[in-house]
Amino acid sequence: MHTPKILVLAVVLISAGNVSAQTPSPAGSVAARAPAPASASVQSNRLLGSIPAGTASSGILDLTLEDALARGLKYNLALSEGDENVQTSRAERMRALSKLLPTLDIRPSVIEEQVNLAAFGFSGFPGIKNIVGPFSVYDARASLSQSVFNFRNLRNYRSSKQELAAAEFAARDLREQVSLVVTGLYLQAISGSARLETESTQVATSETVYQQAVDRKNAGTVPGIDVLRAQVQWQTERQRFIYYEGEFEKQKLNIARAIGLPLGQQLRIVDTAPYTPLTADLTIESVLQTAYAQRLDYKEAEALIRAAELTKSAARAGRYPSATVDANYGVIGQSLTHTHGTFAVSAGVDIPIFQGGRVQADIDEADAMLRRRRAESEDLRGKIDADVRGAFLDLRSAARQVEVAVSNIDLAQQQLQQARDRFAAGVTNNLEVVLAQQSLALATENQIGALYAFNAAKVMLARSRGDAEQSIKEYLRRIK
Repeated sequence: MHTPKILVLAVVLISAGNVSAQTPSPAGSVAARAPAPASASVQSNRLLGSIPAGTASSGILDLTLEDALARGLKYNLALSEGDENVQTSRAERMRALSKLLPTLDIRPSVIEEQVNLAAFGFSGFPGIKNIVGPFSVYDARASLSQSVFNFRNLRNYRSSKQELAAAEFAARDLREQVSLVVTGLYLQAISGSARLETESTQVATSETVYQQAVDRKNAGTVPGIDVLRAQVQWQTERQRFIYYEGEFEKQKLNIARAIGLPLGQQLRIVDTAPYTPLTADLTIESVLQTAYAQRLDYKEAEALIRAAELTKSAARAGRYPSATVDANYGVIGQSLTHTHGTFAVSAGVDIPIFQGGRVQADIDEADAMLRRRRAESEDLRGKIDADVRGAFLDLRSAARQVEVAVSNIDLAQQQLQQARDRFAAGVTNNLEVVLAQQSLALATENQIGALYAFNAAKVMLARSRGDAEQSIKEYLRRIK
């Protein structure tokens, strides 16, 4: 019932950006604390795959979050898996139903036969030959068999109906998970775009500071160490820009893979994600009440419990009598022109007396499955509670981090401007400028990470509530 897919989703959504060992985030940043995606798990997960559709255009495709969600819910590979599971469950239901329905067979036959009566003890009778035939027997017959009552088959059929309902809930829940994954990947790409844009500004600023240091050295007002320090900082920012550029392209590629874009299609991330607090009417209690009522994976768990209960009841019914009716009608004769109708009808009751413990074994096995299903349901109920409470904690924490980060960016920009002015006036060397640049980079990274974490927490809240497909765009309604 539960797969490790959701673990991959959590990694995708909780990761506050990609940080490599070559360009580490400063200690204390949101990105530095976030776990890195497990690439092996991500690559093997069907939720991150798709069935590419269409032909790539020569231009660049402008992709909005709404467009990405629409394509993901149409072409994501996991949805095909859900459809296959539903089809398999329908086949199992039909197989269980077939045991309750009558079977009708029509069998025309012709037999060419010669019989040795002596083999059957008829040798030695006067006037009767030992060898009869050869002769022909033509027979065309319809046979009907119907189970009159069989409680085991009836309850197995009802169990299969509940398993089909569970498969349908699971298939619908996959749409929730696809919405979660696509939104998470899109938010990552938004963060990647913001990092790239910020780093571009940092490169331009570092280049300006470097040129300023060169001019002042040529004028004899600063030592050569200031030029080297400014050049190192400029090259470092360029290196970071190259890294973020590559990461952003891979993030766009991940989106394309998840939503089935044509192979090789170039795309542009159109939307941005400003900070938009959630409405105050959302409480933990109201979200939990909604989650228990409409979470599709919870409904799946409940359907599987009902199926297990019916399977156990069916196993117990193995001790009950069952009745069947068999009938046949046809024509038989020595040639096609010399036939006569014949029929037979029989009814019987099977009363189990001793079955060598098979029924008890079936009951024990069904009871173990029922206990497992109930345990899984209780575990899922606890997980839903933890998911909702965790999403609210993440929302509160990330909201406070966003507010602090915005204020800190303003202070860092002022610090950098003052450091550049002091350096230009010859009051200090450019070490102060480099430190101010690093502070601004740290503040910007923290803001991007906090904003990503806040919006990811919104998406996880929609998932935990059980209406991600409908609520994601509402929760992120100011994406534009």
